[in-house]
Amino acid sequence: MSTALAEPVVPVRRGWTTAVVLANVGVFAAWLGPIQVLLAKQSEAVAPGNKEFVLGLVTGVGAAVSVVANPVFGAVSDRTTSRFGRRTPWVLAGGIGGAVGLLVLSGSSAVLWMLVGWCLVQLFGNALLAAITAAVPDLVPKKQRGVVGGWVALAQTLGALVGVGLATVVGGVGGGYLACAAFLIISVVPYVLRSGDRPMVERTPLVWRAFWKGFWISPRRYPDFGWAWLTRFLLNLGNGLGTLYLFFYLQDAVGYDDPDVGVLVLTAIYSLCVILTAVSSGAWSDRVGRRKVFVTGSGVVMAAAAGVLAVWPTWTGAIVGAVILGTGFGVYLSVDFALLTEVLPSARDRAKDLGVINIANSLPQVLAPALAAPIVKYAGGYPVLYGLAAAVTLLGAVLVRQIKAVA
Repeated sequence: MSTALAEPVVPVRRGWTTAVVLANVGVFAAWLGPIQVLLAKQSEAVAPGNKEFVLGLVTGVGAAVSVVANPVFGAVSDRTTSRFGRRTPWVLAGGIGGAVGLLVLSGSSAVLWMLVGWCLVQLFGNALLAAITAAVPDLVPKKQRGVVGGWVALAQTLGALVGVGLATVVGGVGGGYLACAAFLIISVVPYVLRSGDRPMVERTPLVWRAFWKGFWISPRRYPDFGWAWLTRFLLNLGNGLGTLYLFFYLQDAVGYDDPDVGVLVLTAIYSLCVILTAVSSGAWSDRVGRRKVFVTGSGVVMAAAAGVLAVWPTWTGAIVGAVILGTGFGVYLSVDFALLTEVLPSARDRAKDLGVINIANSLPQVLAPALAAPIVKYAGGYPVLYGLAAAVTLLGAVLVRQIKAVA
């Protein structure tokens, strides 16, 4: 068996983990800066009377691209035989392509060009994410994945903080996009230079029918993988319903005078809480050898955060919600990632299988706008939206118990 497919046994060093985390921070900054601030402000400028629809359209179409791009690029990454390894070429290409998409967005003054730019960001960002995510089960031993998963979890949070910070501090929408693009390029350089990526020696013959068929992973044959996918889908759908319209929630429901600064403040509070819980809970999970109890508990906490936003639409309530959500989300991101790496069907197809899992991250971003926009405008507004988010998140937390192969 190729060394690229062997189960890793040598612990990874801090420098490698830092490079992986930085690349993740870059791609999440490129996504969350626009989603939380820039796309909302751009939608309001392009269509002030229909801002919710435009934001939902752009993010929904981009998420549809993500649904396809992540597993496909993951499968291509699994088959890549470059002397630089299976993952490194796609991390570099994803960083460059994502920056190009942000440059397109920086000059967009019409919905069509917003769609083009955002789809490019999603397409290439998912190429990067598929490769960098698969690097963890490629090179990190199981006994170390809770800790590494905790640091990777911080990357999403730090990416949100960096992206929102760049979008808010740098002047104007165009400048915010340019800053996110520059940071994305810089973020992938350390990993490209020190990836430790192991080349795939054997070239697997490409049979198109088998290639496309491989994206279906039977829940009957691999039930734990199926339950892991479903629970991640539900938890991400609840999170998507709760965060997509945060800018407009502060502006319209809370009545906060400066909603982009409000988003930055809440993101900073949330990020601090994630930092305090992610790595420590991942290490604790490694130490006790259990995953499910942490994921279930974190889902219950996240549902409570959505409930606070539903019944307490004030600035104080938003702060309390951010504290609760950050506390739960830190535990969830670190431990659930470790859990997922332990239910993958095949070492040969790690990136493809994680790409299928990542559909559970991106598909909710397609469904969330379709559900959220009519709820906000016609079916009860933000209390109903956040109540639904709480219910969906709680269901996902309960169903984690169905996974049998992981303690």
